[in-house]
Amino acid sequence: MTSLALKSLWARKVRAMTTAFAVVIGVAFIAGSYILSDTIFAAFDEIFSESLSGTSVVITAKNPVEQDNGEVPTISASLLQQVQKTPGVKLAAGAIFTPGGFFDSKGEKIGSKFAPKFISSTLPGKLEALKYIEGHRPRGPTEASIDKAAAEASHLELGEDIELIGQGSAKKFQLVGFTQLGSASFGGTSIAQVTLPVAQALTHKVGRFDQISVAAVDGVSPALLKRRIAAEMPSGVRVETGTESADRASEEIRDNLSFLQTFLLVFGFIAVFVGSFLIFNTFSITVAQRVTEFGMLRTLGASRRQILSTVLSEAVAIGLFGALVGIAGGFLIALLLNALLEAFGVDLPTTSLVMESRTIVVSLLVGVVVTFVSSLIPALRSTRVPPIAALNAFVPTPSRRRRLIYAGFSILLGVAGLAMAVAGLVGGGGAGTRAGLIGAGALVSVIAVSLFSPRLVPPLATVAGWPLERLRRLTGRLARENAQRNPSRTAVTAAALMIGLALVTFVTVFAAGLKSSVATVVDENFAGGLVIQNSDGFSPIPNGTATAARKVPGVESVATIRSAQAKVVGSGAGARVTAPTPNIGESLNIEWKQGGPEALRGLGDGQAILSDSFASSNGLEAGDSFRLLTQTSKRPSFEVTGVFDSKLNVLGSVLITQPVLARDFSQTQDTIDFVTTESGADAATVQAILTKGVEVAFPTAEVLNQEELKESREEQVNTLVNLFYALLALAIVISLFGIANTLALSIHERTRELGMLRAIGMSRRQVRTMIRYEAVITALIGAILGMILGVVFAALIAQPLKDEGFTLSYPIVSLVALLVLAGLAGVLAAILPARRASRLDVLESLQYE
Repeated sequence: MTSLALKSLWARKVRAMTTAFAVVIGVAFIAGSYILSDTIFAAFDEIFSESLSGTSVVITAKNPVEQDNGEVPTISASLLQQVQKTPGVKLAAGAIFTPGGFFDSKGEKIGSKFAPKFISSTLPGKLEALKYIEGHRPRGPTEASIDKAAAEASHLELGEDIELIGQGSAKKFQLVGFTQLGSASFGGTSIAQVTLPVAQALTHKVGRFDQISVAAVDGVSPALLKRRIAAEMPSGVRVETGTESADRASEEIRDNLSFLQTFLLVFGFIAVFVGSFLIFNTFSITVAQRVTEFGMLRTLGASRRQILSTVLSEAVAIGLFGALVGIAGGFLIALLLNALLEAFGVDLPTTSLVMESRTIVVSLLVGVVVTFVSSLIPALRSTRVPPIAALNAFVPTPSRRRRLIYAGFSILLGVAGLAMAVAGLVGGGGAGTRAGLIGAGALVSVIAVSLFSPRLVPPLATVAGWPLERLRRLTGRLARENAQRNPSRTAVTAAALMIGLALVTFVTVFAAGLKSSVATVVDENFAGGLVIQNSDGFSPIPNGTATAARKVPGVESVATIRSAQAKVVGSGAGARVTAPTPNIGESLNIEWKQGGPEALRGLGDGQAILSDSFASSNGLEAGDSFRLLTQTSKRPSFEVTGVFDSKLNVLGSVLITQPVLARDFSQTQDTIDFVTTESGADAATVQAILTKGVEVAFPTAEVLNQEELKESREEQVNTLVNLFYALLALAIVISLFGIANTLALSIHERTRELGMLRAIGMSRRQVRTMIRYEAVITALIGAILGMILGVVFAALIAQPLKDEGFTLSYPIVSLVALLVLAGLAGVLAAILPARRASRLDVLESLQYE
């Protein structure tokens, strides 16, 4: 039977290839996601390994709480002398490696917007990992080098001036060298190197190091030297061999970027899930068209099991072929995904593409298993027709009892899916568990709607086909009746598009609500004036920015906010700690739950004000005490003196004083500054002066008014939404291919009918129009169902976010545009099937059996 299955596939090569297409695309996306993420991880491994190739031991501060901006605690420069005296130390030097900002002589930013830039100090001897491929190392206080990739991207030349900015104002340097680290691409990341004293001054780390690098004398192992140095170091200091440090850094990157692999794989599995509907529909139609063939085999002695194994063997062969081609296509998808991320400003380090054995195994399993499962029901259906009935091409219709069972099962499944989604939204447990419940609930709900959708096809086809009937009368009516003729087939075809449109609708509605909520929060809570923030929208700004702003004519006051990440001692829960100046109430309208403005103005060093969500989740209220673990390993205690509404996310979850943030959290940079203008002063003029002065001295900062702040936040949302749209496009393409495939197969079985229509006077153009309209109706059915699902899930997910100030918004114009685009997509999918139908020979069609 295996040879029969292969001969059957060969006899239907085009049909088999169209079915394999869905497998190829889905598997290629999954393989590409793995290849890209593994390549990025390999690049980081190479970068960290290369950067410590000449280092035996690395000494850094322990970092119990990671910060959003990537800053790490420093160690005292006085430790260097102690290290140098340790037996076995050949060479030891302190180093600075801290995030900063780079600008060319025209003030243009060097590197991509979201990629980090690091100010690095030079190291002596073999401790220096950067290779100078042009020019020389910085030798004086006004010289700097930069990596070759960044120089080429920004068209920089040796001798040209650049500006570097750390925690102070920008400083000019002359480019004297171009560097390179290993063979891996840095992506958008760039490194500017200066001398150690200059690096310490730029980053405000005079008397401090980010790390101490040590080289051992010949004959002393890194492990032995590590033990000797560790015995001399105080608590809070971490001593590692170079290999251990590189491995730890690589592992931290893998943990921090694991979301990227998961994020991409989600879209890959969406593509596979959509493709499974195409496979199911194709096998359903082909099985129905081969009942005579199966009947002949049954009369010749083939058993039900042999018929079943034949169909399933075909499915496995298609799945295996599609998976193998998909694995090869994964390399192309990896390149396309990397280009897509770069286009959206996410430029990550890469090296030569990496294919892990895990990628091959997972891809093969996905391709074969999905194809096998998708074809199982049609295969079982092929065994249920008696031989004599099959010889007469008889295909039994589902009984009323079976239809009722399907309907009842789909309703129960839908209820279960919604219950799982609700449990994930309002239940306890970790974020991963809750996200898994929501995802599983959504998947189950989609399957439920797909099972129930055959009952919805007739009314939805009537609604979708009504405008076409009014427009083209008979042609539109025939198209509508064709869509209603086999509700199950139409439903499965539409289901593939339904999934894609459901996700697009969800993203569209949720993004509209997010932008609307941001605008509302800005309007209701910002008391006017101007805002100074980092141009990337999230990094800190130099603490001299506020001082400069206060000197601008027309500025009445400047309120600043600084922030850091911490953990609650005992529970380990994360906390975003912010430290505003006491006059923050002049710039922000804060809604108080306990306490009031006086609590903020009189906030002491041992006191804290909490957001209502943080207080509720940690069981705290006014008068209670709690402790936080800081980045510097300190554990300060605080008494709760007030609670505010958490919907104003700019204030984080815990408010403390700025002196405490500097002392215990080692954070002195502002996150955002609020500028209040004097009464009668022209805000536009003040902003112009601020922009000219502040942005020149501190080019990482930007000055925005209230409307520009809203536009900035909306732009960030739009960037993410457009990325989602781009990744979902693949699922849409597969669903449209499914419509085209179903139409092509249905035209094959309707050959005699089409010949009859041509014989009684229907023109080729009318045949093409009828097929196109049928595709439009099918596409609109999927779009309508998808929109309903997308809106329902957006409304569900919005419920627990209401307390944070989120309000759902329904962009009617965008949703109508999606319906129109779905109809146009249906026309596009029907081009080839319609052309084929119109070219059928009338006489041959009338004789077709």
